[in-house]
Amino acid sequence: MGVDDLIFGQNRKPGGATASAPAGFGARPGQTGAAAPAGGAGGDLIRETTTQSFRADVLEPSMSVPVLVDFWAPWCGPCRQLTPVIEKAVKAAGGRVRLVKMNIDDHPEIAGQLGIQSIPAVIAFKDGQPLDGFMGALPESQVSAFIDRISGPGEADGSADIEAALQQASDLLAAKDYPNAAGLFGGILQADPENTGALAGLVRCFIALGELEQASALLSQAPEGSDKDPSLIAARTALELAEGAAHLGLPADLQRRLEADPDDHQTRYDLALALNAHGNRTEAADQLLTIIRRDRAWNDEAARKQLVTLFEAWGPKDPATLKGRQRLSSLLFA
Repeated sequence: MGVDDLIFGQNRKPGGATASAPAGFGARPGQTGAAAPAGGAGGDLIRETTTQSFRADVLEPSMSVPVLVDFWAPWCGPCRQLTPVIEKAVKAAGGRVRLVKMNIDDHPEIAGQLGIQSIPAVIAFKDGQPLDGFMGALPESQVSAFIDRISGPGEADGSADIEAALQQASDLLAAKDYPNAAGLFGGILQADPENTGALAGLVRCFIALGELEQASALLSQAPEGSDKDPSLIAARTALELAEGAAHLGLPADLQRRLEADPDDHQTRYDLALALNAHGNRTEAADQLLTIIRRDRAWNDEAARKQLVTLFEAWGPKDPATLKGRQRLSSLLFA
C-alpha cells in the first residue's frame, strides 16, 4: 500500500490528487537539539505512531474525534518547546481531540506526502482527511485556540468555556486576526448554535475579509427572536455600512481628491465610510467630526447622523466609540 492510499484511502480524489501543506508552511533551516520530545503520556489521548500504524492511530479515530499529528525530529529544538505546550492543551481539551506524534526521521513518508518542509508541524485530521494545521512552536493560547477552532469549545464547563472562547475570539477580531477569529467563532457556533455573540463576531470577520455575501447569508440564519439582540443589530449595521461603501473606492484615492479641495464635504464623508470599511475606525470618526466642526448642518446633519450609526456598528464599549462620543459631545455642547 502506498502512502497516498494510506492517507486518503477510499476517499482519494480521482487523478491521484494529494494533500498539500497548510497555508504558511515553507522551508526553514532546522534548529538542533539533543533530546526528543517526551511521549506516551496522556493514555489514549497522546501516543506515538509509525507509517504502518498511521491508519489505526490517526485516520480511523479521526472519524469520531479530531486527531492532531505532531511531526517532529530528535534534532529539532522548537519541537522540544512545543511538546509540553501541545500536550497540556490536548489534556485540557478533555477528550475533544487526540494527539499523535510522528518522528519524521524514522517515518518520513507521511510528512513527505503532506509536503511538510519545516518542523514542528501539526496537522489536524478529521473524517480521515487533513483539515487544518500550523507550523512552529506556538504559545499555549494559540494552540488552545487552534484546538477550539477544529473541535469547538468543550462542554465540560458549559457556559464558562464558551464565554472564555468568545472573549478569545473577540480579542483576535480586535487584533485584526480575522481568519483565526472566524475559525474560533465558528467553533463556538458548533458547540452552541444559538450563540448570537459568536454569530455576530463571525459576521464581522466576513465583513472585514470582504465576504459581504457570506456575511449577509449568516445573518439570515440568525436564531428566531434575535432581532433585538444588540450584537446582531451592530453586525447588521456594520454590514449595511460595508455594502454602502463598496462603490466608493480606495481611501487613498478619496484622500487625494480631498487634498485638492479640503472643503469638499461629500468627499470627506465618503472617505469616512471608506476608512471604516477598511477597519480604520478612529480615522473615519476624525473625518466626520471635521465636517461637524466646519458645517454641522451640512446635508441635514448627515455627518452627525452617520457618526452615530458608526457608534452603533462598533458597539458601545469600543475604544473608537468611547473616544468619538466624547469628542462629539464637546463639539455639540461647547
